[in-house]
Amino acid sequence: MNILLLGSGGREHALAWKIAQSPDCSQLYIAPGNPGTAELGTNVPIKPTDFEALKSFCLSNQIQMVVVGPEDPLVHGVVDFFEQDAAVKHIPVIGPNKIAAQMEGSKTFAKAFMLRNNVQTPAYREFNQSNTDEAINYVKQHSMPVVLKADGLAAGKGVVISNTPEEAAHELQLMLSGKFGDAGNKVVIEQFLHGIELTVIVLTDGNSYIILPPSKDYKRIGDGDTGLNTGGMGAVSPPPFATDDFMQKVKSKIIEPTLDGLKKENILYKGFLYFGLFNCNNEPYVIEYNARMGDPETQVIMPRIKNNIVELFTAVATGTLNTKTLITDERVCTTVILASHGYPETFEKGFPITGLENTENCMVFQAGTGYGNNGELVTSGGRVMAVSAYGNDLAEALRNCYINAGRIYYDSRYFRRDIGFDVM
Repeated sequence: MNILLLGSGGREHALAWKIAQSPDCSQLYIAPGNPGTAELGTNVPIKPTDFEALKSFCLSNQIQMVVVGPEDPLVHGVVDFFEQDAAVKHIPVIGPNKIAAQMEGSKTFAKAFMLRNNVQTPAYREFNQSNTDEAINYVKQHSMPVVLKADGLAAGKGVVISNTPEEAAHELQLMLSGKFGDAGNKVVIEQFLHGIELTVIVLTDGNSYIILPPSKDYKRIGDGDTGLNTGGMGAVSPPPFATDDFMQKVKSKIIEPTLDGLKKENILYKGFLYFGLFNCNNEPYVIEYNARMGDPETQVIMPRIKNNIVELFTAVATGTLNTKTLITDERVCTTVILASHGYPETFEKGFPITGLENTENCMVFQAGTGYGNNGELVTSGGRVMAVSAYGNDLAEALRNCYINAGRIYYDSRYFRRDIGFDVM
């Protein structure tokens, strides 16, 4: 089977790593990919949102399946494009259609959906640019801390936790004034929960579903969960507090009401559905939905899945996921992100990367990498790569991660040194 994977980050490198292992994959293409994915398949210089170019490539290369990594093409309707075009409608696209992708594309849509379908979520109100003064008055009177969320896509950076009324009012004004572009035309003001975060992702064919290994990611830039929010600085799977009892609550109070609600509202959802959760006094609450795998969660989840992943994707496409059972590696997997100093704000790039040949007992998933003038591997983004490793327990997996993280070097290298320490 010829497969086209869309995306260029660490998530896509991890997906490519898993897809390439499948005996069902004869040729893997990645659009646009990165230097890491180039070692697993063929990179093609097409943007994931250039649907006409994707169509042309699929027809020219006998593509038999498209797997979508990032959210942008989903929210912009790549699934709908393929389904509605006679020339490519025979090619299954693994991901939700445009209406279903609103679960990630619009925070206000998602929060209203949760309320309608009795999915546990923090209390909230939404505001837009037409009632900015009302929003500022509301947030000044809100209990602190308070969570402010841009309604639309903001590359994982559209969430701000404010600790004082003055800070909250200032951030709210920035959001509604264009800090996140059109994504901030509406803002959700949400109750802050005290507890611990985790991620649970399901793969669904619209009727049946399987729960992928749970994980916990670390979004703040600094040790001790301090500083600005990022796209994620590391992850562990499974988090020790995701007990069988807690996961049963996630299933009955979160996953099933969500999937039942989608069916009730005639929204056909196929692909990955990401539940960003908060464990608050051993009760799960949904903080956000995403319409795809997370990053860096993918870098610890894919290594723990023993199944032939293409076989699972085929079951999604054919509506036969009820015939499949997830087989999970019992080992712990952890990942540490090597970033560029200054991320998630301004940072320099173009620094040569050395030491990859010295790593062992780990997997390195590239994200913000590129090629220098002489073909050498260089930094090209804020999050440069993820070092993932197995262990018989959390301590061993993290030790393997950090030993190998220390063997990779580039100017401005930065990584958190406390990933997973809070749950050991």
